[in-house]
Amino acid sequence: MRHAGPATLDELEPLLATLRQIPALVEKKRGIFYRASRSFVHFHEDPTGPYADVRFTDDFERVRVATPEERESLMKRISTLFPA
Repeated sequence: MRHAGPATLDELEPLLATLRQIPALVEKKRGIFYRASRSFVHFHEDPTGPYADVRFTDDFERVRVATPEERESLMKRISTLFPA
């Protein structure tokens, strides 16, 4: 599974825009977000669709983000880590 290229990131742009609204996250490179000094989320592409690697704990968890429902589910999980 390789890192997401420009076409995949274009497809994920609405999700990326939502992540950019979280003040605690910094986008170091398009589609690569850090929380403080640690990588928090980045994206991969696979024949089965795009995936996010998210650091919910000390390790990354791979989450499929191919559909709007999957992306919404991911954002709900992420939002629990960043209460408003």
